[in-house]
Amino acid sequence: MIEITPDRIDATPIIESVRTPLAGAVCSFLGTVREITGETRTIGLEYEAYPVMAAKKLAELEAEARSRWPILEAALVHRVGRLDPGEISVVVAVSCPHRQEAFEACRWLIDTLKEVVPIWKKDVEDVASFVDLPPGT
Repeated sequence: MIEITPDRIDATPIIESVRTPLAGAVCSFLGTVREITGETRTIGLEYEAYPVMAAKKLAELEAEARSRWPILEAALVHRVGRLDPGEISVVVAVSCPHRQEAFEACRWLIDTLKEVVPIWKKDVEDVASFVDLPPGT
């Protein structure tokens, strides 16, 4: 499953879509909008993409991951548009015969997706509100 969507993402059916009796492992990653980055409060994120190109690149990543690991099923779904803190921006889910393969494939997919897929993120910051956080957080 490859999808670029403006709609709110429900992770459960996406993760369930990669489950199979042949898999001993399902690994998923949910990217969510965090409210605090450093000392700045984020009130939202805006994601933009060229959907046709982004979907093509996601399909290429899935094919490459399948050539590296014994992936049984995979799903890569990314949201575009305005998202509020706590909302899911991206879901990557894979099933493999064993957990190590599933972890490796899932991590490679999200890391590479962030590097090469033409999806752009813009922070919407609350410049009037800086957060006092304890040192080291």
